[in-house]
Amino acid sequence: MGRLMVLTLLGVGLALIGKRLVALRQRANASREVEPVEPRYCHLIEGLENGSEDIDILPSGLAFISSGLKYPGMPNFAPNEPGQIFLIDLNEPNPRVQALNISDGFDKASFNPHGISTFIDEDHTVYLYVVNHPHMKSTVEKFKFEEKQRSLVHLKTIKHELLKSLNDIVVLGPEQFYATRDHYFTNFFLVLLEIIMDLRWTYVVFYSPGEVKVAAKGFSSANGITVSLDKKYIYAADVTAQNIHVLKKHENWDLTQVKVIHLGTLVDNLTVDPDTGDIWAGCHPNGMKLLIYNPEDPPGSEVLRIRNVLSEKPKISTEYGNNGSVIQGSSVAAVYHGKLLIGTVFHKALYCLF
Repeated sequence: MGRLMVLTLLGVGLALIGKRLVALRQRANASREVEPVEPRYCHLIEGLENGSEDIDILPSGLAFISSGLKYPGMPNFAPNEPGQIFLIDLNEPNPRVQALNISDGFDKASFNPHGISTFIDEDHTVYLYVVNHPHMKSTVEKFKFEEKQRSLVHLKTIKHELLKSLNDIVVLGPEQFYATRDHYFTNFFLVLLEIIMDLRWTYVVFYSPGEVKVAAKGFSSANGITVSLDKKYIYAADVTAQNIHVLKKHENWDLTQVKVIHLGTLVDNLTVDPDTGDIWAGCHPNGMKLLIYNPEDPPGSEVLRIRNVLSEKPKISTEYGNNGSVIQGSSVAAVYHGKLLIGTVFHKALYCLF
């Protein structure tokens, strides 16, 4: 009788795991091949070979790019090189990237930049906030941008119990920001279990020096985050759920859900077109190819544009699609007056006109 019970429980457990694995393949779009779509002019950006995971463009046209991310389960072509922040001026006819120097006193050897966000103070000082994973931990680093010197001065490191397994950040005030937690667990094997079981325990956290709290929860894997042009709404990507949450921001910094836009692709970082307010999303058309890397069949890239975000039927269009022959693992798309930058988790970056 005891053996029968054990076998029964084992069978039920295996059936449950099998069902979850099938569901995981569906969430990862494991059988999908991306359709090719290309703007009228594109070329690879020289000097960005090891990722360009996130991009933030200033109103002046200067764009910050985080590079060199080392993330568990993801490929990395330069595992022994520290991460960097690059700058590119989109006002130039042939923009080129330049690595920004970082001030002494900051541990550059363990720099592992992920999501980034800028904030411009009343005196026009530019601050760059960077999600950092030194030694696979999570911190937020605050830098001051020195434009003439093309350098970053490190000001402080922000840590908190809720700021674990961070992915992306959007800064809305002096040391006031929202950040996404993409996994509830930090142990690699528990993370795998979390993904397989689709626990939906991740969240968006609000941080200020006086208060830190969970502002929105219930995500499978909260990822990219940005803010609408009028600062009234927060857009947060749920990568494995393949959707974008539109959240209303309240005076107390709480967030309430307005709607969810399903995209049918694994959506990573989000940016907003400064001219139109449209959302641009860097996406992974096939997540399984990203997790199980095969250079003979690499992960593709996809960029979606979402117009009329708050309407009943937002218009979703594919602005770029590639099977990995040009860029692999697109994670972000950012635009500036008809110019488009497409970044990747671990691969190259693309400059396009549209």
